[in-house]
Amino acid sequence: MGNRDADLRERILDLGRSRGAVILAHNYQLGEVQDIADFVGDSLGLSQRAAKTDAGVIVFCGVHFMAETASILCPDKVVLLPDVNAGCPMANMISAERLREKKKEHPQATVVCYINSSAEVKAESDICCTSANAVAIIESLDAEEILFVPDQYLGHYVSTRTGKKMILWPGFCPTHVRITPERIRELRLEYPQAKLVVHPECRPEVIALADAALSTGGMCRYVQRDDVREMIVGTEIGMIHRLRKENPGKRFIPVSEQAICPNMKLITLEKVLWSLQEMSPEVKVAERIRLGAMTAVDKMLKIGPKP
Repeated sequence: MGNRDADLRERILDLGRSRGAVILAHNYQLGEVQDIADFVGDSLGLSQRAAKTDAGVIVFCGVHFMAETASILCPDKVVLLPDVNAGCPMANMISAERLREKKKEHPQATVVCYINSSAEVKAESDICCTSANAVAIIESLDAEEILFVPDQYLGHYVSTRTGKKMILWPGFCPTHVRITPERIRELRLEYPQAKLVVHPECRPEVIALADAALSTGGMCRYVQRDDVREMIVGTEIGMIHRLRKENPGKRFIPVSEQAICPNMKLITLEKVLWSLQEMSPEVKVAERIRLGAMTAVDKMLKIGPKP
């Protein structure tokens, strides 16, 4: 770490303490941002962690829907998102209005909403899920029709695991669709001893070639197995930083150096410091929307395993 980073880190930690803040960083954040966080993990796990802390301020180093989820779970805390432009393209592929129109076409359908969506969309849904608990959530539903939004590829993966018939919204993660089966086959030949793990947001033809399809939290657990010495990692490249840091004796190969979420990389140490100094930008979910979204999140927490 250079003098600049060391100075920034010290200033952030000092100001965070004086503000009574907890700093949360998603697994896809820049390595330097992960390194100054109090907790690193997936979006819902981080929000749950925040809800259990005494901190009055949450600095969420992630994207907008994640800060919203923290606000849903922690209405009495100040939630800061260091760059207000850090959005999620997949979450933007559906709106509450468009979901209401789709619900009119399928009035009997149970609406399952991936956590990667806005608070307004969550409020229009019956139950939420994460990539880690989506299979358990869908299996728990006694419904003839399931409308799954917004990720068609996670929805397809879940349908193959559960046998449930699902109506899939045509959304997707631009980062994960960059991962191709051709590249997977090349890496299999290049690293024949390596386990190959991909995120369930990947396309079905990619998942079919993998040893496992797992959430980021699932990847962290999978690599702890004794038989995993090398792992090809099929998700956003920021994940490699955490895996290498926590497993120094093991080798991690990114599926693609192009598997980058530009929005996740918008947050920098300078922006975290500025956010704490200015106590801005704040993300606050309106109470009416928050209560509807909270119902969907609560139902998930009562049914599915923790993410």
